[in-house]
Amino acid sequence: MSTSIVVTVEETGAEVAADTLWSLGVVAVEERTAGGGRVELWTSVGEERGDIERALARIGQRWECRVEVVDDEVAESWRVFAAPTEIDPDLVIAPSWCVPSEVPAGTTVVAIDPGSAFGLGDHPTTVLTLRSMRAVLRPGARVLDVGCGSGVLGIVACLEGAASCVGIDIAEAAVSATLANAARNGVASRCTASVTPLAEVRGEFDVVLANVLAPVLVDLAAELRRVTAGSGTLIVSGVLAGRHDHVVEALSPMTVVDRRVSGGWAAVTLAHRACGSSGAA
Repeated sequence: MSTSIVVTVEETGAEVAADTLWSLGVVAVEERTAGGGRVELWTSVGEERGDIERALARIGQRWECRVEVVDDEVAESWRVFAAPTEIDPDLVIAPSWCVPSEVPAGTTVVAIDPGSAFGLGDHPTTVLTLRSMRAVLRPGARVLDVGCGSGVLGIVACLEGAASCVGIDIAEAAVSATLANAARNGVASRCTASVTPLAEVRGEFDVVLANVLAPVLVDLAAELRRVTAGSGTLIVSGVLAGRHDHVVEALSPMTVVDRRVSGGWAAVTLAHRACGSSGAA
């Protein structure tokens, strides 16, 4: 048996609620009619009690939610519909159970199994973060992934030349998923994960990634600035395309050097000092 979180919202607010659930790192969101102009969004954040309680606390601040125990076969039905995601023409993120047998020469295929809860790399915020990271990543870079989920960001970083990636997350299930996926893609020696709080992370990193919700980014702003090297880059996502000025303000005096948008979401690249700008979509 598996645990599902059920969020009940008005039909008109279903898209916003679903996007919020995706940004929490869920694997799938199933929409069911609830009647009276309302819908139920069924999803999961795994089986760890702490993960479930944190998700309920976050979701319950905005919408009605409850917990349901469902049959494992039903809970895993989303896997039938999972498919590879093209990040760029030369980079594909694929569910580990349906890796494409043929890809163009020079294409990197990253196989990901999210385990009980964490994303496959197909959400717009993950795609945008990967594209932004690829634009700034240099060989030998030290990378920090804040809210590592299934580990896809750090794994891609290591496959593309990073010396190391340190992943941190509040969920134990994320640690397990990241370590398993790092081993699956041959970068276990360079990609680590733990539940170490950001405030306890020591040292500076050339590239810092934080694909988490806007309120978390604001709360962590000072620590994100601290761990980004003076010549380094901070990439934040999990923010709405038209509503993230408060996040940028919280990260000041870091300067925006790139901003990418897709599907109503944004990824913003910042540096301690301006070094040019772009606005790719």
